[in-house]
This record gives sequence, C-alpha cells and structure tokens, in this order.
Amino acid sequence: MARRYDPERRQRIIDAAIRVVGAKGIGGLSHRSVAAEADVPLGSTTYHFKTLDELMVAALRQANEGFAKVVAARGALEDPGTDLAGELAGLVGEWLAGDRTGVELEYELYLAALRRPALRSVAAEWCQELAECISRRTDPVTARALVALLDGICLQVLLTGAAYDEEYAREVLARVIP
Repeated sequence: MARRYDPERRQRIIDAAIRVVGAKGIGGLSHRSVAAEADVPLGSTTYHFKTLDELMVAALRQANEGFAKVVAARGALEDPGTDLAGELAGLVGEWLAGDRTGVELEYELYLAALRRPALRSVAAEWCQELAECISRRTDPVTARALVALLDGICLQVLLTGAAYDEEYAREVLARVIP
C-alpha cells in the first residue's frame, strides 16, 4: 500500500493533543487518544512523537503562543509612554477574557512541567521571553518579579473561578515597578 502524503499530519496531531488535554486533562493524553482525536493511525503519532513528553513539548510550545499573540497584537509594551502596570493588567485581562479553556490548557501544560522534566525548558522559555519583553521598560529583576506576579494572579483567577479584577492587578503591578 502506498504511503499517503500528508504534510499537515504533524500539526493535526499537535492540535489534537491540545484538544485532548483540554477535554480530559493531562491524564487523558495518550498516543491512542490523540490518534483517535486527530483521525490518524496510531503509528503516525508515535512516528512524529516518539514519547508523550515530546508531544507535550510541542503542544506546550504551541499553547504558549496564546499570550504572546495578545502581547504582540497590542504592541503597547514597546511604547515608553504607556503605563506599564496598566498595560500588563490590560494584557492579562484580554488574555483571560478570551477562550478560558485555552488559558486553562496553557496552565495545565505549564504546570505539568513540575512532574515532567522534559517540559521545564519550554515552560521556562515562556517566563524568560515575557521577562525579556518587559525588561525593555524596566530592569531585569523587576521584569522577572512582574512575570511571577502575573503568573500568580492568573493562577488565582483560574483556580478560584473569580472574575479577573483588572484594577487590582494594575495596582499590585504598580507597587512592584520602581
């Protein structure tokens, strides 16, 4: 039987992995569940991703793009005339106001790095890239502190189900900025 050329298969597998984690959590992720979701043979998932960790790295890398897209679309972090605390609070508000399932998925994959060392470097990349972006407006130590604070605020909102309070976020972020 001839092999069918399918250049999008790898991407479909990653997208399917993200949908599986979104629906069933990390515990529901397997090569078999992803193959079924992507409507591809099981061998395709193991061909493109030898281990589940490789698949989760690809999914986390793609999921990390969500917040990066919000940051890039607004572009205000580049403008030294904008209120940094207000802009960061607005960015988080915009991100959380979008598809909450996508945000939860990002954090689920991000937190999976606690138990899966293969994911740690990808999770750290997200923090580092955001800190580098913020450090264009402040010093590197403050930028890292702001990233940690943003992470904490997001986790509290996601875990408690509370509404995001942008004014509160702006106020606490402003307290960290010198």
